[in-house]
This record gives sequence, C-alpha cells and structure tokens, in this order.
Amino acid sequence: MDFYFERECRTPHSECYTILENDQPVGRLDLHFTTTVVHGTLCVTESLTQENIRELIEIIDEELVDAVGVNREEFIVHVHQGQDLGVFSDHGFGENGGSQEQQP
Repeated sequence: MDFYFERECRTPHSECYTILENDQPVGRLDLHFTTTVVHGTLCVTESLTQENIRELIEIIDEELVDAVGVNREEFIVHVHQGQDLGVFSDHGFGENGGSQEQQP
C-alpha cells in the first residue's frame, strides 16, 4: 500500500493528519506526545484490511513518530474502523444552535 500523510494541525504536544492512499482519504490520525509515551488514535475506512492497518501503524511509527525525535518508551495506538460521516464545525451555527455539516 502507498500511504501518505497531510498534516492538518500541530500543537506543542500533538499532531493531526489526514491519511491518503492514491489521492483518496482512507483515514485520520491524531498523535499525542507525553514524556514517555506516544498515544495515537487511528480512524480508518472500512476498505482497509487488518494487514493494511498493521502496515499503516508501522509506517506511522517510522515516518511520523520516530521523525519527531521524541525519546519514547511506548507507542500506543487505538484503532477505529468505520464509515466517515463528514466534518462538522460550530462555524456558522444556525439560530437553533445546531451545527452545519461541511462536506470534505
């Protein structure tokens, strides 16, 4: 598989990425850095197999976690797999306080 990452945002202790394969989004990754552990939340589409997910985690570890240069003792990844329902934002709230969906 040919995965690559587009960073969405970065803070002093975290990063968020869109995961792409062949120019198509296949997931999202949130990384949070502590002094000894890197925590990841990986949300992927239903199309990825267990083997693809394991490969993706290895790529994330090598290309993103190790590249940051954090001296970590452990990399913990929570994986969620399912259908992407869209992106929601509080920008442009209607009068009833409900959020409006923004299509990716």
